[in-house]
Amino acid sequence: MKATIWHNPLCGTSRKTLALLAAAPGIDLTVVEYLKTPPSAAKLAQLYRDAGIKPQAGLRLRGTDAEERGLPTAADAEVLAAMVADPRLIERPLVETERGVRLCRPQEKVAEIL
Repeated sequence: MKATIWHNPLCGTSRKTLALLAAAPGIDLTVVEYLKTPPSAAKLAQLYRDAGIKPQAGLRLRGTDAEERGLPTAADAEVLAAMVADPRLIERPLVETERGVRLCRPQEKVAEIL
């Protein structure tokens, strides 16, 4: 099974999720360091749609100015544009497989799509 993780190597939860994926048998893993290679607004919209969450639920609030900017209550397009412009606003890690997408907080959520 193919799996893609949008990963931040400085994040403990992201590292733990990556370790779970690496240890899972039969996983063809792609690691995207989203701070270096941010996803497009269209890709983010698809990921959140497939995860069954709104873009606002994928906002990283801690350590960002998302709340000061009013992003938690902003329109989807505004949130997505902000995330593309400043990928630090993307909560991590996001994992996509053929079985779906999860925002893996906590990291054990990845098991739902393996």
